[in-house]
Amino acid sequence: MFISDCRREFYDVIVSQRVLLLVASDVDALCACKILQALFQCDHVQYTLVPVSGWQELETAFLEHKDQFKYFVLINCGANVDLLEILQPEEDTFFFVCDSHRPINVVNVYNDTQIKLLVKQDDDLDVPAYDDIFRDEEDEEEDSECDSDGSEPSEKRRRFEEDVIERTMKRRQRREWEARRREIIFDYEQYEYHGTSSAMVIFDLAWIMSKDLNDMLWWAIVGLTDQWVQDKITQMKYVTDIGILQRHVSRHNHRNEDEENSLSIDCMRIAFEYDLRLALYQHWSLYESLCNTSYTSASLKLWSVQGQKRLQEFLADMGLPLKQVKQKFNSMDMSLKENLREMIEESANKFGMKDLRVQTFSIHFGFKNKFSASDIVYATASLMENIEKEGPETTNFIKALDSLSRGNLDKLHQGLDLAKKQLRAIQQTVASCICTNLVISQGPFLYCSLMEGTPDVKLFSKPVSLCLLSKYLLKSFVCSTKNKRCKLLPLIMAAPMDVEQGTVIMVGIPPETESSDKKNFFGRAFEKAADSTNSRTLHNHFDMSIIELKTEDRSKFLDALISLLS
Repeated sequence: MFISDCRREFYDVIVSQRVLLLVASDVDALCACKILQALFQCDHVQYTLVPVSGWQELETAFLEHKDQFKYFVLINCGANVDLLEILQPEEDTFFFVCDSHRPINVVNVYNDTQIKLLVKQDDDLDVPAYDDIFRDEEDEEEDSECDSDGSEPSEKRRRFEEDVIERTMKRRQRREWEARRREIIFDYEQYEYHGTSSAMVIFDLAWIMSKDLNDMLWWAIVGLTDQWVQDKITQMKYVTDIGILQRHVSRHNHRNEDEENSLSIDCMRIAFEYDLRLALYQHWSLYESLCNTSYTSASLKLWSVQGQKRLQEFLADMGLPLKQVKQKFNSMDMSLKENLREMIEESANKFGMKDLRVQTFSIHFGFKNKFSASDIVYATASLMENIEKEGPETTNFIKALDSLSRGNLDKLHQGLDLAKKQLRAIQQTVASCICTNLVISQGPFLYCSLMEGTPDVKLFSKPVSLCLLSKYLLKSFVCSTKNKRCKLLPLIMAAPMDVEQGTVIMVGIPPETESSDKKNFFGRAFEKAADSTNSRTLHNHFDMSIIELKTEDRSKFLDALISLLS
């Protein structure tokens, strides 16, 4: 059931209860969790936080805690499946689901008692009407006995024939209704996409209750930026949501000129700006950032000798000396840094990079530390998928959560270093895949598989890193291929998951086109292909388009996908 009044139907209900928070492993979910934790701290709400990275962990966490808790809050998980069927809860258990995954399961939408959905109502939800998909069980077995013994045999026979005709009609209507229902459900569930960021939904709640702080606003910005960096939402949706947040930023961060000097030295300021679409460039060298950002790397085709020449020409066109470009951004000459954005933009237009400028926000902690929202996204995501094992499974989650607090700048800097490593690894892998022609056209889709033993292959057994790699690879492939048909195809990417168990992780991403609506049909296609071939797959991720598969079942699974999508 959709909640229309978040404060009354959600917050006021749980404020006096013990709550279990189940949080998915993505940056948007972490940001929503931080905002909710801050609200809970204000009102002394008792809660337990459990990170969940997939359906199995969600089920385990629920089974472990269902006796102590009656109220469960699920962040970025649980909306797109029938929760009651999966978890089999008692009738006095309540789930509040704040999830950006779409489409929302129809049973969750029409369950009025146990499932409450915290979803922005102006998203295009297109939920089918109740009568189209649910039908009251009718008593079809009607009494066909005659009323009185005194009626004549011909009367009985006529009544009997009418009865048979009526029953046949009812059966036919039922069959037609069921066929129409299957069609409606198929159309509704066919594509997977993302709605408004969960962090923005929870920030809205804080704002309605007049408890919104600048920190909460920053987390909402990072949650939205995560959706943009991971390419989950359209450019139009991003710009619209940026506009909404910009109004809040003006409200929280406006200062009169004469007040400027009275700011304390460690204060926090958020500013809206048109920034360069270069990953981590303020914490790296400009040269490294240009080489390891997917947009510039793909546009200049940096994996080729010709591309490297174009990069040198691009830098020469801007009039930037190599010595300056290759040293840390912080150490560059002030005179160059002042006009850097304009210089880069002007040259980028000549080199066909028209979208190098992007609307975003930055944050200042005092005078020394300045971060852009995308810096935080890269750092937090890298901390969460850090492959250097330290302690229990949840360590990475806790570190990533901590890095979002402004008191933990050391963790944030550690995250930035990891993010640089990750971006370098992605770029090197993309270059080797394209130079060795690993991307193959399979008919209805492109396919690329990383072999065991490839450098950094362990990093790509993690879902967020693999999705980033797939998106970067598809972007680069579209720029490098001369085949017009291949430019319009989606991509399936596979990487080794667990060598001992013989499993691979596979992700499907939609085509890279200007008008792309970011809707992904691979989730349903993967399910059907696995069912038709009895492949041993595990649909454990909250994104349906990511699956785990036994290595020896891969070829029959791909054959089934080809015939299904052809």
